[in-house]
Amino acid sequence: MSKPLDDKSDVSSSEQSPLRSGGLYLITSMADTTWRMFVPTVGLLLVGNAFDEQLHTRPWLLLVGVAVGGCISAILIKKQLAKGNK
Repeated sequence: MSKPLDDKSDVSSSEQSPLRSGGLYLITSMADTTWRMFVPTVGLLLVGNAFDEQLHTRPWLLLVGVAVGGCISAILIKKQLAKGNK
């Protein structure tokens, strides 16, 4: 008997639909961007807050931590965009 026309079991992984591979790329790109934005910003915010409590300089080191974290995030995202444009 012949195979049914809708049987796609013999399709290789390189012939997957562009939507599926594009969707996966979009999800991984979003996850990568999210990490690059939030880890430095929130991490340095927490470090600044901890130093503020120890040195009684509230809220200055927290604000410095957010500013430095934001700058680091911008640099990381700029590098990501440059890599994506190649």
